[in-house]
Amino acid sequence: MQIILANRYFFPDESATSRIATSLAQGIAQGIAQGAAGRPAAAAIDGVHILASRGVHNDASHTLPPDGEIGAVRIHRLPTTRFGRDRLIGRMLDYATFHMSVFTALLKHVRRGDVAIICTDPPMLSVTAMAAVRLKGGIMVNWILDLFPEIAMDLGVLGREGLTTRAALWLRDLSLKAAHRNVVPIARMAMHLADRGIPVSSLAIIHHWSDGEAIRPIAPGEGALRQEWGLTGKCVVGYSGNLGRAHEFDTVLATAERLKTRDDIVFLFVGGGYRRAAVEAEAARRGLTNVMFKPLQPRERLAECLGLPDVHLVSLLPPMEPYIVPSKFYGIAAAGRPTLFVGDTDGEIARALARAQCGASVAIGDVDGLARAVLDLAQSPERRREWGANARHVYDEYFSETRGIAEWRQLIDTLAPARTDVGAPTLSRGMPT
Repeated sequence: MQIILANRYFFPDESATSRIATSLAQGIAQGIAQGAAGRPAAAAIDGVHILASRGVHNDASHTLPPDGEIGAVRIHRLPTTRFGRDRLIGRMLDYATFHMSVFTALLKHVRRGDVAIICTDPPMLSVTAMAAVRLKGGIMVNWILDLFPEIAMDLGVLGREGLTTRAALWLRDLSLKAAHRNVVPIARMAMHLADRGIPVSSLAIIHHWSDGEAIRPIAPGEGALRQEWGLTGKCVVGYSGNLGRAHEFDTVLATAERLKTRDDIVFLFVGGGYRRAAVEAEAARRGLTNVMFKPLQPRERLAECLGLPDVHLVSLLPPMEPYIVPSKFYGIAAAGRPTLFVGDTDGEIARALARAQCGASVAIGDVDGLARAVLDLAQSPERRREWGANARHVYDEYFSETRGIAEWRQLIDTLAPARTDVGAPTLSRGMPT
């Protein structure tokens, strides 16, 4: 049995979906090596194949070689258009050509009994994969990292009514009903899909994760990046990752403006995305000299970058709660840093912060609340240390890479053709509610 994983980006790309897809592929491949050495393996897997594009998410000019390997993982990089992320029509063409290439590659590589793990980048990939995997007798598993077309509907990219929206929802639901399993990161997403008629028996919850070996807590105030970026002695409030349509930044910028006379507090944005230019322009318009912007950092500096802030910011528009999980939270927890969340104060991240006592949440628009939380943490190194230690503890218990891959290997084991005696997996226990 082979494992074939399709995602638009893969190593050495640095996007969130690439990192977690790379982690899973390498984890499964490690299981193959353990089995070959006589140790227990999840299933009789004889190969891991990746179907990805030849691009990287933040540089349309960069082209990766068509084929490659990472240990036992074989990478097949497929031809697509390369218009990039700046214009919607170009992005749609990039999506469409990747869909076509994946369909062809699945027909080429899938054998009867193989497990095809289909991710959600680009959107609706499960619809394209459904026919190819079924034609070849494969076992289809949808890994739903983000839920489309709901995201596009709530962001106004797609109307809520109309033939296109109804057709997209129908096709997406059809592809989920046809799958052997649908893996989602949170219970709220699973409940939404169940309400849409997706069989509960097909749903499994496996939390996102980060590499807790590569990302280790570092002592507050230390690290070469602080010195390089002129942040020594500052209390750094950091935002790391994608500045996208689903995130909210007005509250953060208004808070930075409220605190601009505090020379000891700096707001640091590290990353890119659709809204990066607009957020940077708004910070300049407000004259916010206490706000810094830096590009996405390479993988080898990830731990240092996540360890630089004294406290991290995470934001999500409340309507997005059932459809997106801010994966940056798991890296923040691994780095042992507290989180301030701006969004639904009864949402998934807000509840996790409250249960683990590793951060606080404020509603969108609550500038007073966010400014108060920033000041409280800036003036209390003891609380930062306590919340940071709690964050690493909750990571180790619930969001570790080891646990996430183990749950995936258990799920694959239940799907192995030789293991038809094993029933459907139960939903992951996750954090207690």
